[in-house]
Amino acid sequence: MAPLKSSAQSAAWQMQSPQSAGFAPDLSSRLDALIAEKRVWNVHSVLVARGGQLVLERYFNGTDWRRGQTLGTVNFGPETLHDLRSVSKSIVGLLYGIALDQRQVPPPEAPLFEAFPAYADLAAEPARAKWTVQHVLTMTMGTDWDELSVPYTDPTNSEIEMDRAPDRYRYVLGRPVVFEPGKRWVYSGGATALLGRMIAQGTGRSLHAFARETLFDPLGMGPSEWLTDEQGNEFAASGLRLQPRDLLKVGQLVLQHGEIGGRRIVSGEWVRRSTTPYVSCDEVRRYGYQWYLGDMASTVPSAPRWNRNRLEHYQGAYGNGGQRLWVFPGLDLVVAVTAGNYDTTDQWVPSLRVLREAVLSSVL
Repeated sequence: MAPLKSSAQSAAWQMQSPQSAGFAPDLSSRLDALIAEKRVWNVHSVLVARGGQLVLERYFNGTDWRRGQTLGTVNFGPETLHDLRSVSKSIVGLLYGIALDQRQVPPPEAPLFEAFPAYADLAAEPARAKWTVQHVLTMTMGTDWDELSVPYTDPTNSEIEMDRAPDRYRYVLGRPVVFEPGKRWVYSGGATALLGRMIAQGTGRSLHAFARETLFDPLGMGPSEWLTDEQGNEFAASGLRLQPRDLLKVGQLVLQHGEIGGRRIVSGEWVRRSTTPYVSCDEVRRYGYQWYLGDMASTVPSAPRWNRNRLEHYQGAYGNGGQRLWVFPGLDLVVAVTAGNYDTTDQWVPSLRVLREAVLSSVL
């Protein structure tokens, strides 16, 4: 599927120097040092915005894939589309809020099966009958689902099984319930697939077309691509491809509570609900409506003492291979990283080192 082009020119970011934005002047050099020391590898882009202006924008060469299709070595730049993988989930979460404002999808409190009447036979189990849309938004359906311990190259990975199933939505809704709904977070691309389906059904448009009309075009984004299955249905959980600058715009929108350039795109209430912690993912992260939430201060020991409280709270979108979008409201800071370390056990390391050791340690 060819990338869709925006009807609006991609808005140019204004640049400011690191010093004027409150960073150490050697911000870019710190990134170079991490790469030279091989503490960071196969990172494709690093973008930093503060106060709504670009502070750092760097692109590199590296090997890359297009959701399983090798692209070889790519010379990355501002106009290069990049897989976002599971960062797609967080953007779907925003799109659900836009559709909800238009009264085209059910509210979080609504019973889930009301949106899926064709699968009412599955609701006979009492635990399954308890599901609401919020259980999907927060990944607390409590079903047997494994994407984290089984690699995506393994056909038994739950997302891969879902993609290969004759009916992906029956597959997701029919998984055994092993935990009480609402009590435990279980990472699930299937949950995001249900959200994408509700958006498409409610709006009467493809997920990508709805995204272009209500989110990407209003933000002045450039071309985008949302990969689909053989039936033309978008891979809601992991199929979106954007330019890095446009990924940064999504973070800026969240930072500004859904309003940008004087235009309301997502309701402030939805952004608030999306970034409210509902359930713990692990010892350090919580989860909202398709967004990760956490604290970073304790992991950046070099941060000035007076700055540590402002480092505490972040909102994040994460994707396989090292795709990252971080929003730090207390610092008026947005950081986007793309990388090509797909399906490796240490894929998270390079992007996090860029954040901690180059960006956050440079904040004065």
